[in-house]
Amino acid sequence: MDEKPDRRYYLKHFKAISHAISTYEDLNTLINHLAEGTSRAFKAKGCSLMLLDERENQLFHVGSYGISEEYISKGPVMVKDKYCAVCTGEPVFIEDMQNNPLVQYPKAAAREGIVSMLSIPIKCRGAIIGILRTYHGEPRVYHEDDIDSLCVLCGLLGLVIENNGLRNFLEQVKVGLGSLPLRMLEGL
Repeated sequence: MDEKPDRRYYLKHFKAISHAISTYEDLNTLINHLAEGTSRAFKAKGCSLMLLDERENQLFHVGSYGISEEYISKGPVMVKDKYCAVCTGEPVFIEDMQNNPLVQYPKAAAREGIVSMLSIPIKCRGAIIGILRTYHGEPRVYHEDDIDSLCVLCGLLGLVIENNGLRNFLEQVKVGLGSLPLRMLEGL
């Protein structure tokens, strides 16, 4: 008989992280706190957030908690499998990291003590811009509501990341416009 998994991500966690997403000024601090909060809520070994570089078709780390620097820098995380969360846009759970063909670095996961992993895509306006991964040192089963909560939070995080990128772009445009001769700015 299959037992239903316990919920681990309750309203208090959801509210705290939602509040952080909507109020933090520093994106790096937000990402690191989200990784730590997710790890603690799920009693996970660790958590990492990666953003998608569309030109290189790979993910790069922007924040983590509980995962060694050696594991994070094991090599490029390529987006090549059509079943990965970045490609499907849906959560992907890998129960056994050492015996799943989707895993790029099974030996590194074994050295890190990672047995299972949940990947949640970070989306903004339908586009996948990154991924949140929660790592466990034992097999894990997630409650469906926990996965839904993480998907909603990753959607909010996607908006914050995109808005931060747009703000940085506008600052660069302002700097560029500021260096133009005044005659070229007439009429703008």
